[in-house]
Amino acid sequence: MEQLTKLELEDLVEKLEGYKGRATELITVYVPQGYDPNATQKQLEAEKSTAKNIKSTSTRKNVGDALDKIVRFLKEFKQTPENGLAIFCGNVAESEAQDDLKIWGVEPPTPVKIRLYRCDKTFVLDPLLSMLEVEETYGLIVMDRKEATIGELIGKRIETVSKMTSGIPGKVKAGGQSAQRFHRITEGLTKDFYKRIAEEAKKAFFENKKLKGILVGGPVPTKDEFLDNDYLATKLNDKVIGRVDIGNTDEYGLKELVIKAQDILASQEIIQEKKLLEKFFEFLGEKPDLSSYKEDEVKKALQYGAADIILLTKDYDKETVKEIKKSAENIGATVEMVSTETEEGEQFKNLGGIGAILRYRLS
Repeated sequence: MEQLTKLELEDLVEKLEGYKGRATELITVYVPQGYDPNATQKQLEAEKSTAKNIKSTSTRKNVGDALDKIVRFLKEFKQTPENGLAIFCGNVAESEAQDDLKIWGVEPPTPVKIRLYRCDKTFVLDPLLSMLEVEETYGLIVMDRKEATIGELIGKRIETVSKMTSGIPGKVKAGGQSAQRFHRITEGLTKDFYKRIAEEAKKAFFENKKLKGILVGGPVPTKDEFLDNDYLATKLNDKVIGRVDIGNTDEYGLKELVIKAQDILASQEIIQEKKLLEKFFEFLGEKPDLSSYKEDEVKKALQYGAADIILLTKDYDKETVKEIKKSAENIGATVEMVSTETEEGEQFKNLGGIGAILRYRLS
């Protein structure tokens, strides 16, 4: 089984979104990477026994047939593909009197992270939709002197990378230690902990080419002390786009950090968009033979492999966008969807809403 490309995944999602069951008879199964397909088969065999209790004869038949088809499909696999499996099966006939039992079993372009069985009126597509989001990555660090959690915001998905604790005692223990000596010890342990956090952040983010920025959250003195004393590598310190006051330093703290940093993240997206459009207009003014701004010109540049970056407004014709994305994928060009929320975006839309920066001149 070959992995789907993102464009193929987009087409599949669009197709599956069009199906609606007459009852809860459309089955979705997600098998995560590394999970034993035999275990999924056993689960579905058990579900077949449960399905026998469905009162509606047609629904009972459709669910049973779909489960049988999925089990047969899974028997073809000795092990789950590298990125896991997404399986969709059900009777998608338009008329209740007809049978049109279809199955789609695919390996997505990025790893499946959840294990799911669902029988519903529609297919569960949220995990696939998240794979179609722009894969921009933001580093997340939440910390105080006791605990730190490092994570990533990938599109709209938050993933925990590592957790650590400092081991710093909360109060002076018995044994005659003076408060001054205890303070020196805890300060030394705190610095060591900050160094550990910085080292973990370096492991997580330093080589990440998709990293757009880093957010740091925690109590006021702690995060500022960490950042102001340059514990982070210079390359990462330069990537810090926001400091956010939060109280949690666990996985919930990562979510709290993202929620409270929405304005920062929104402004970053706008800044990136403005820079991209400024570059396009610069080419248009100073290097017109290395830019295009009409649909037929952009398509010609794609046909000859000359297009490097394609820009399209988010409301551009859907079918044309799909066609251009497919052509761009074939030649390794980048497609960027831009909004009209900035002055540059509005100007770009008035120009036609489509443009390209070229790799080389077309005669």
